[in-house]
Amino acid sequence: MKLLTGLVFCSLVLGGEGFFSFLSEAYEGAKDMWRAYSDMREAKYIGADKYFHARGNYEAAQRGPGGEWAAKVISDAREHSQRVTDLFRHGDSGYGAEDSRRDQEANEWGRSGKDPNHFRPEGLPDKY
Repeated sequence: MKLLTGLVFCSLVLGGEGFFSFLSEAYEGAKDMWRAYSDMREAKYIGADKYFHARGNYEAAQRGPGGEWAAKVISDAREHSQRVTDLFRHGDSGYGAEDSRRDQEANEWGRSGKDPNHFRPEGLPDKY
């Protein structure tokens, strides 16, 4: 529902041509987020998850308002689904809440245009 509401709002504000530009930015931003996630899974590097969160959000937001919107929606959905999964696994113990908060800080850091390398762990291969 949030997705549909956002798209309708953007179409009203941006008009026809602006709406298609927004959609293109959102699509490319979603691809940036997927690439960062895929790189994180491939790297399997302990302590690098915040870097990949920040990098995906940074790259998506650089696309424009549509990319920034996509990064926020994807990041929020991921953190929400992780909280639900943790609840089923660990009950209401608060397990993972602090990590989720730090993930969201890295997401916001990247979306705001700050350098994702702030979170880059020493020794992470240059490929990433």
